[in-house]
Amino acid sequence: MKSINLAAIDLNLLVAFEAMLEQRSVTLAAEQLQIGQPAMSAALSRLRVLFEDELFVRLGRQMQPTLKTQAIAPSILAALQQIRQAVASSQTFQPTTSDRSFALGSSDYTSFVLVPPLLELCHQTAPLVDFRLLGFEKDSAGTLLEQGAIAVALGVFSHPPRQTRCEPLFEERFVGIARQEHPALEQGTMSLETFINLSHALTTLRRDSVGAIDRVLREQNLERRITLTTPHMLVLPFAIASTDLVAAVPQRVALRLASICQLRIFELPVKTKPWMVSMLWSTLSDQDEATCWLRESIRTVCRSLEHSTG
Repeated sequence: MKSINLAAIDLNLLVAFEAMLEQRSVTLAAEQLQIGQPAMSAALSRLRVLFEDELFVRLGRQMQPTLKTQAIAPSILAALQQIRQAVASSQTFQPTTSDRSFALGSSDYTSFVLVPPLLELCHQTAPLVDFRLLGFEKDSAGTLLEQGAIAVALGVFSHPPRQTRCEPLFEERFVGIARQEHPALEQGTMSLETFINLSHALTTLRRDSVGAIDRVLREQNLERRITLTTPHMLVLPFAIASTDLVAAVPQRVALRLASICQLRIFELPVKTKPWMVSMLWSTLSDQDEATCWLRESIRTVCRSLEHSTG
């Protein structure tokens, strides 16, 4: 088969071919394309050279398609329709009707805090949009974003990968949680001495029992007892509610867990530094309408979280 050099072909000629097929008249085809009749006649002449056929022959008052035109027309019309659909989909994202699926790189924490209100928001504004939550290693975030495996990554990124945008969403800090009638909270607050002598629960993905609180305590030559370590956040509220265990957790997690299991939130007697939760995305998707909408939806959710925590 002879190779065709598309770079040498003016694809506007195919639009002229389509107009001729619809109108069967050089004059009417020119009006449809909003060009002059001489320009339309020139386009038809170039089409005849390109396809080595008359394509349209005048019979009576109309230009009738030749057999070759009838043979190639379905493929040309289908190709033009595909091009139009591709251009339209790249330029228009309608959340109210889109059935797009978004993959979010998200930890237990960000999924627990952000996804429920995000789903609630999208139920009103984008009812057909779906989400997939994917765990990820921070070192792989840049690659996953570049490959399109995830649309955004949510978490703490002190050193964002190259070719990404990183936007701070909100600040987070640690607070304590305990069961409602915990004896150590009879006075409303907890002393440092009491705190370190209690049994603690720790959520960690690492196979050790050292958290941010332990590092702060070590600076003061202090140590606490970690009775329970778990990578599963959902274990905490039930373990805390039925024992005298206490735990230090992010404030927004504490607010959700307290409402689920009737837990009590208290200020920690140790000072820890707050941290910033951010959203990361690839520069390749920076101008994409769909992912722009997703990022704005996440921002909306985060603004509501700021109001809810005061």
